[in-house]
Amino acid sequence: MIRTRFAPSPTGFLHIGGARTALFSWAFARHHGGQFILRIEDTDIARSTPEAVQAILDGMAWLELNHDEGPFYQTQRLYRYKEVIEQMLANGQAYLCYCSPEELDEMREAQRVRGEKPRYDGRWRPESGKTLPVPPSGVQPVVRFKNPTEGTVAWKDMVKGVIEFANAELDDLIIARGDGTPTYNFCVVVDDWDMQISHVIRGDDHVNNTPRQINILKALGATVPQYAHLSMILGDDGTKLSKRHGAVSVMQYFEEGYLPEAVINYLARLGWSHGDAELFSREQFVNWFDLDHITSSAGQFNTEKLRWLNQQYIKAADDARLAGLTRHFLVRNGANLDDGPDLAAVCALVKERAATIEELADAATLFYRTLHPTAELLAQHVTPEVLPALTELVDRFKALTWERSAISAAFKETLAAHGLKMPKLAMPVRVLVTGEPQTPAIDATLELIGQDKVVARLQAGLQAAQA
Repeated sequence: MIRTRFAPSPTGFLHIGGARTALFSWAFARHHGGQFILRIEDTDIARSTPEAVQAILDGMAWLELNHDEGPFYQTQRLYRYKEVIEQMLANGQAYLCYCSPEELDEMREAQRVRGEKPRYDGRWRPESGKTLPVPPSGVQPVVRFKNPTEGTVAWKDMVKGVIEFANAELDDLIIARGDGTPTYNFCVVVDDWDMQISHVIRGDDHVNNTPRQINILKALGATVPQYAHLSMILGDDGTKLSKRHGAVSVMQYFEEGYLPEAVINYLARLGWSHGDAELFSREQFVNWFDLDHITSSAGQFNTEKLRWLNQQYIKAADDARLAGLTRHFLVRNGANLDDGPDLAAVCALVKERAATIEELADAATLFYRTLHPTAELLAQHVTPEVLPALTELVDRFKALTWERSAISAAFKETLAAHGLKMPKLAMPVRVLVTGEPQTPAIDATLELIGQDKVVARLQAGLQAAQA
């Protein structure tokens, strides 16, 4: 059984890098008919917050990365970590270390002076024939893992290939602090063991943790999972993705009007590919996904590419769904949704050029509030030259059966009667009816606004211009 996990620390929001890790772990499990586990690594009590936990859950839910088990919380498993530590102490796989922070600082400084790599020197490590110091009073010891001192630890990473570390380079890792709380690397090992994780897919910032974790797993007699370390994501400028690049929280993309399927599609292409496929559904992605086509080089975030993808998904989206998503932004814009055309019909008209739901709402706003044209727009477009044609157009509009084809015909007849070209008449109509010089197709726009409103606004504009 393929079992993967996503194990974020709730010290902040679910960021783009974490979301990609979750996506790849989820997709690998789904592709193989396996199980995807969500684990919250919240042992950093000082930095973990309930708000951050909720932000992670919200981000996962919005992206529809549904888990089969969990969420499991490490703070609810402290008894289990203590149990394993006691077992390792009893088996001689771990030991108590009474070094004070000051001693450790002095040890590392002396090593630096000698040109050596700073590391724990094993002074409390039990060895055959070695006499240990007398435990000092008043010092709460930490628990260290007795790491092998010879040979190497190696694994075939499913992204990066064979990676190997000399055990001599790995000092004895602290697995429990002086107050008894377990450390990150130890909790991860016990969790992966207990949850029978078969594949660990995570960021390559964890590569240096992996040899230590493998050694602990082997000491426990646990099955070592397969590892796949994903390269980092760079920002638009080629540097490491960070807050200064803008939206790096998944839920910020929700707030800015991106569709979850567009974000999923985009994240999938950050370091993975299926031929030249750019646009694909979630189902296609799961069907295609494997670890063989993940690149070992860093992925580069491209905001414009994400906007383009989102635009394609908006164009293809159901209009009723878009209406529901747009409503929040329209209300924020001051729109009165009780006084206007069917929102789904408006979304159908304006969605072609919108790259986000926010932009869609901006384009739709003119249908739901009276926008008063500026004096400059009126002077530019509602000129004495065009007033006779506008007057005739209003008369034609009053007599119409209000539908797009009839509105278009009324324009053509009026233009022919006055020897004008379409922009000369359409621009003042736009300005007087919507307050804006730019709208979607004028006949479609007027059809949605409605006959009574269009005629009333044009008449009011003509009266003001002739006064």
